[in-house]
Amino acid sequence: MKHEEAAGQLEALGNATRLKIYRILVRAGAEGMSVGQVQGKLGIPASTLSHHCKRLCETGLVSQERQATTLICRANYPAMQALLGYLADECCADGTCPPNTPARAS
Repeated sequence: MKHEEAAGQLEALGNATRLKIYRILVRAGAEGMSVGQVQGKLGIPASTLSHHCKRLCETGLVSQERQATTLICRANYPAMQALLGYLADECCADGTCPPNTPARAS
């Protein structure tokens, strides 16, 4: 993963509403969730939700699929794992890991 890609994803998740949306979709699993269901959980206007979903899609953290008249949103789990891996890849590379921190993989 490139530094700029990770920064863009972290920036997108740095917004409280987008973080809530993303966590809802991560919890939804592979089935994802319709935009209407996400909107019902958050109680935000459709236009606001659309704006935030667009940003999450642009960064690759979320995908959308149209099923007839329903728009399904899904967390992109490989992208999530790549971001987490990027953050942890060099854990303690220049020093000793503190207690209760798993050592980095060699």
